[in-house]
Amino acid sequence: MGRVIHPIILCGGAGTRLWPTSRKAYPKQFVPLLGATSLFQSTLKRFSGDGFAAPLVMTAEAFRFIATDQAAEIGLMDMRVVVEPEGRDTAPAILAAALLLDAHPDDLMLVAPSDHVITDHEAFLAAIDAGRAATEQGALVTFGVRPDRPETGYGYLELEVATNAPAPVKKFREKPDLASAEAMVAEGRFLWNSGLFMGRVRDFLAAFDTHAPELVAPTRAAVEAAKGDLDFLRLAAEPWSRINAISLDYAIMEKAERVAAIPFNCGWSDLGSWQTLWEISDADAAENAVAGSATAVDCEGSYLRSESPGVHLVGLGLKDTVAVAMSDAVLIADRARVQDVKKVVEVLRAAKIDQADEYPRFHRPWGWYETLCLGDRFQVKRIMVKPGGVLSLQSHLHRSEHWVVVAGTAEVTIGEDVKLVSENESVYIPLGTRHRMVNPGQVPMYLIEVQTGAYLGEDDITRYEDIYGRD
Repeated sequence: MGRVIHPIILCGGAGTRLWPTSRKAYPKQFVPLLGATSLFQSTLKRFSGDGFAAPLVMTAEAFRFIATDQAAEIGLMDMRVVVEPEGRDTAPAILAAALLLDAHPDDLMLVAPSDHVITDHEAFLAAIDAGRAATEQGALVTFGVRPDRPETGYGYLELEVATNAPAPVKKFREKPDLASAEAMVAEGRFLWNSGLFMGRVRDFLAAFDTHAPELVAPTRAAVEAAKGDLDFLRLAAEPWSRINAISLDYAIMEKAERVAAIPFNCGWSDLGSWQTLWEISDADAAENAVAGSATAVDCEGSYLRSESPGVHLVGLGLKDTVAVAMSDAVLIADRARVQDVKKVVEVLRAAKIDQADEYPRFHRPWGWYETLCLGDRFQVKRIMVKPGGVLSLQSHLHRSEHWVVVAGTAEVTIGEDVKLVSENESVYIPLGTRHRMVNPGQVPMYLIEVQTGAYLGEDDITRYEDIYGRD
């Protein structure tokens, strides 16, 4: 079976090319883009089984509870979650993971993004096996996909010769223009860079010492001063702040003496745009792909998606169009322009439009909430508290609240009183009163919250106690 493999799952990114479904507050790795399972959950499943150690998940502060909740949903309870104080691109995260595995220098690290699709699991495992021999010789391994089109959205690996066997990498190539991509595909010596890397722990560490020594000392300091926080390991913020952001490719892979490429064909996609999602989705005879509550009428080559059950999207007479509807935002784009969706987000951010980054459903350690109606001096929310979830003991300066439980049972604290509130029962929380809500049951609890007051912002919260360590 060979040496044990430690999956290093990179889960801190916040891509914008799949806006509005993917946003900074809730990026694509956590979204069920294909079926009921998120890309992150599919990645975790991919690295379970014989030969794999418990995953090491490198993520951001905002995503730590989402990651653990989604892992628990698929029955994975042994992964280790490492919280990066700030995003520093992939190289520092991977170096931190290698330092955490320093006690196992001859074990293998397999670095994988959390937001990619691989449909042929057996072919993927075969590619990993093909890379083992190279790692035993001290090489760092990257996995390359044989291109079937001149794609401008991917980086490329240039090989010495065209081959389907493991081969040395001559050069890493940046995302090309169309003419260059067409020439590379025609030549046959180029593979798409999948962003998957494998090597022994000792060889990753040696490569960083040789090619990126400026990263080593502050990253080591952040690891050595890391502290446990609930079930997470939090890297130390001060030394981490001194690290320059840089990708693994730039930091070591383009400089390392021994880098081997493993060509593989396993139904890989990075889902980097709505175009790629359209390409891998089931389509009708007119090449239309439909997801969620959507209908295509006399359309051709289009992708229609509705994320909200209450919003039915209908496309009429569309051609080569992407239309994506959510409860708070709609995207309509020429399919040929979907690589420019990130520019849309930049425009929205510049205009300070909340939908650029915020998600209509706000995820919290205890569950989530969403706004159903917002008006002058009132707001109506739907709130879900997961089993065992505990909201902080808090008060508000500018609003009072009414809670109506619509499913499950809540344990409610209002001032000094603690009581159970069941389905179809309600409570009132006066302005300024300390209060808390707990779900003591075994199923999710749902309630409707009606807020009234002069100011309804989320920053009108004074916390007195919080089991999740929030300020």
